[in-house]
Amino acid sequence: MPKGNRSIISMECSGCSERNYTTTKNRRKQQDKLQLSKFCPRCRKHMPHKEGKV
Repeated sequence: MPKGNRSIISMECSGCSERNYTTTKNRRKQQDKLQLSKFCPRCRKHMPHKEGKV
């Protein structure tokens, strides 16, 4: 369980909508949705992954 203001989020591929990664983020400092470029094993290429619901 994360401590303090950090909460667990899942990263969802923007191409195929599969949830591939989980990470934590500080809700107090970063209020907008997180978006990172990660490798999607289903699409077999690097795709932008957006923050989704857990």
